[in-house]
Amino acid sequence: MTFTGRELRSTLHEDGTLRLSLEQVSYPDPAADEVIVRIEAAPINPSDLGLLLGPAQVDTLREEGGALLFDVPRGRLSSMKARLGQAMPVGNEGAGTVVAAGAEAGALMGKRVAAIGGAMFADYRLLKARDVVELPADASAADGAAIFVNPLTALGFVETMRRDGHSAIVHTAAASNLGQMLQKICLADGVPLVNIVRSEEQAQILRDLGATHVLNSRDEDFRARLVDAVAETGATIAFDAIGGGTLGSDILQAMEAAAVRQMAEYSRYGSEQFKQLYIYGALDLAPTSLNRLAFGFQWSVSGWLLMPFLRRAGMETLGAMRKRILAELKTTFASRYTRTIGLAEALQPEVLRAYERKATGEKFLIDPSLG
Repeated sequence: MTFTGRELRSTLHEDGTLRLSLEQVSYPDPAADEVIVRIEAAPINPSDLGLLLGPAQVDTLREEGGALLFDVPRGRLSSMKARLGQAMPVGNEGAGTVVAAGAEAGALMGKRVAAIGGAMFADYRLLKARDVVELPADASAADGAAIFVNPLTALGFVETMRRDGHSAIVHTAAASNLGQMLQKICLADGVPLVNIVRSEEQAQILRDLGATHVLNSRDEDFRARLVDAVAETGATIAFDAIGGGTLGSDILQAMEAAAVRQMAEYSRYGSEQFKQLYIYGALDLAPTSLNRLAFGFQWSVSGWLLMPFLRRAGMETLGAMRKRILAELKTTFASRYTRTIGLAEALQPEVLRAYERKATGEKFLIDPSLG
């Protein structure tokens, strides 16, 4: 049986135009080790927006023949040569029901599964059976749609902390779905966590979860309170979702100030305490500014991405993470959605502007059955 459905694609053209469109795709019969999943729920994650919109200027949005068009500044095209002219399917993860299965995957027929692997903003997805995870019987597609990116990232932060020899964490944009998961994990595992948010409403979300250290970066005494929180927790590793601006620098400076409090003698090179800042997001697209002379010479700033981490961690660690996620699917790793939209709605200008804001506390879910 041949399945035909829509697939959301992003195409960057050589003239600097980015085009979002729904394309009709036909799927062949699955091979012996493959399945076809009818997608019933797919979250819109910040990482999806990186492919969906890339370097496009959202304020240039316009409609043309059912598609959305955007302009990309010429200066940004040079780093995008590898994707010019390619109609790239979007959507990192999702969940749905297996509607066709190859000879070796028959046990999955009719099962509700979750998967990661791209092209999930679609009616159907052809996947290797090994790449899907069967959901618990009482879990809906919405329950399982986001069991990979955010849960594995939150667990990955804690695992990275341990492997790097740290004992407490600083996290920014901390009231996000990911941040809430991290707070729950840290409470359960006894890991001190310093949460940084940008509003009192966001702070209250985390306090309601039991968070001890929640700081509003817009408060006048933020930097002083950050030093105190870092000193109290002993945090020497940070995961920053903001990326641009000076917040990362402020965190490293707070770590250094906390370490200097413990120094018996002055050193012109600063403390011996090693401080690590990982940047894993780009909520602020401005350049990252580091006041490097304010935090000594024992520090490092680098990027953190989920898939490279998982390759380094190995299958045993990944297996343990997946087991924990499934066991705590409706508690620690529950995702909250503020709006569910159809696949076609994702290309409505006012809807796109809403989810493109990446506002903390707002998370969109695509259900293709809604149209």
